[in-house]
Amino acid sequence: YIYRYLWPIFHYMPLSEHQDKVLENMAWKAYEEVNLLFAQKIVEVYKPGDLIWIQDYHLLLVPRMLRKMLPKSYIGLFLHSPFPSSEFFRCLPRREEILDGMLGADLLCFQTYSYGRHFVSACIRVMGYESVGGGIEANGRLTSITHCPIGIDADRIESDRRRMPGVKPKMEALKKLYEGKKIIVGRDKLDPTKGVLPKLRAFEELLKRFPQWRNQVALIQVTSPSPTDSPSLATKISELVDHINATYGTLHFQPVHHYHQTIERDEYFALLSVADLAVITSVRDGMNTTSMEYTICQKEFKNPLILSEFTGVTGSMKAAIKVNPWDLGGVAKAIDQCLNMSEAEKKQRHAQLYSRVISHSSAVWASTLLLQLLDCLRSDQAMQYVKLLDEVHLMKKYNEAEKRLLLFDYDGTLTPIVKNPKDAIPPPGLIEALNKLCSDSKNIVYIISGRDGAFLQEHLGEIKGLGMSAEHGCYLREPGSEEWIDLTVDFEMGWMNDVEEIFKYYEARTLGAFVETKTSSVTWHYRNADPEFGLFQAKECQALLESLQERMPIDILKGKKNIECRPAHTNKGEIVKRLLYSTPEIGFALCAGDDKTDEDMFRALKQ
Repeated sequence: YIYRYLWPIFHYMPLSEHQDKVLENMAWKAYEEVNLLFAQKIVEVYKPGDLIWIQDYHLLLVPRMLRKMLPKSYIGLFLHSPFPSSEFFRCLPRREEILDGMLGADLLCFQTYSYGRHFVSACIRVMGYESVGGGIEANGRLTSITHCPIGIDADRIESDRRRMPGVKPKMEALKKLYEGKKIIVGRDKLDPTKGVLPKLRAFEELLKRFPQWRNQVALIQVTSPSPTDSPSLATKISELVDHINATYGTLHFQPVHHYHQTIERDEYFALLSVADLAVITSVRDGMNTTSMEYTICQKEFKNPLILSEFTGVTGSMKAAIKVNPWDLGGVAKAIDQCLNMSEAEKKQRHAQLYSRVISHSSAVWASTLLLQLLDCLRSDQAMQYVKLLDEVHLMKKYNEAEKRLLLFDYDGTLTPIVKNPKDAIPPPGLIEALNKLCSDSKNIVYIISGRDGAFLQEHLGEIKGLGMSAEHGCYLREPGSEEWIDLTVDFEMGWMNDVEEIFKYYEARTLGAFVETKTSSVTWHYRNADPEFGLFQAKECQALLESLQERMPIDILKGKKNIECRPAHTNKGEIVKRLLYSTPEIGFALCAGDDKTDEDMFRALKQ
């Protein structure tokens, strides 16, 4: 599953048009089983207070599995690979399961800011979740999103390069073999994303455009085996190497030396040390450690580095020469620029690169991630999450009570959220359940909703003994009564026209958004708008409203895909307080809600 589905999508490679559904199901089942084995083993060795740190796309379901098994654990997930744009990610058949699996973590860390932004966008567009305070709010909890590029163990590499007995002799052998020539080094896996073919084509373009480099420069390309080895790619590379050598080579010299093999570590260090230039042209790469290892090995000669802008390390290796690997002419010019670079510029660029690699080592990367996870722990301790409802305890207390208060939100609690608010019609099963609850003389049942009174009256008004509150506490209809009490009768409502005008301004500029004007409140809905643009417009609209709030007696309420303005000091919590004061004999209270607007009810009950 990893190499047939996840790896291609994460590296912007489209899936085959001839997908075998049976094979995909089998692969997915195997992926789930392996993730479950890891989760079970973690649970087996876990002790309270441990921090759990999960690595890469092989185990994306483990955070969610652990969240169910160890609800109070602290989990971090680091993704070493790129994360694609939401438009590409949504091609993945199991996209929802993957996203929810990842969101089981407290902290999600990516190589770059853009990868994290792509993930947030996927959560918004695919799952309908919202971005809140630097993270994603989903399943009743917040997952923090951050980025921290990986480093290498620079001290160990530098030490190994000095101490390995084979490095210096092999350096001398390479210098002698290519005496009088400039050496360009490339070391990549045999993988379509590593850009070996674009690199060879750019090198051919160099020899074509800059004839002075013919017979003066050699490209040594080491292509090591990969789990995603492609025989057709290997053939294309060999054919292109033969073509370049046939076109620009002589009887005594070949410009391209290609080695499809894994080389020994001392050979690798020797090659990086004697190179006049390293060229990395990945078309998509999470993090390229070769660039950092080359920088360490060039401590003596300080030669330049060409780096594809599509690698995750590009943002931190700012002194490298950046190239678009698809622009063959641009890469050829960059190679010529580097081969002609002055010693002063080489030293300046290398000093910046070296400082970056040394100061952002793998140890620093690891400690940074752990500190960020600990920050999540401290933030979590400051928050209170709702515990899973104990149904046995609930029924015991329910049956023991002589008087019960049952409070229900409507949208998202009794009925699912729908794109058109008018379509949220209660199903027959809900009407039957409410009738049954209201028929018990021990129960006081209320629907406390943001809906207007007309909607509640139309769809729930026939339920005998049901109390209702409309527009977030602005109106109240007591059980057994047909009259609605207006709790805003003494309020100044002149603000409604101003707010409605603001909402209509954003409605006209946000395709799919619409304004809902009720008796005492105005709501701007953007559920049907583009998810990201709708959220952007909502933030802009909310900021404008908050700037006017001082001169308007209103509360601004950010709900699920909507912004509502209502009279100040009216909310669902005030209704709950009113009900509790009027019925002090209440021995059992149950309140159900799904939105931030329902937090007022919970706070009132807790007080």
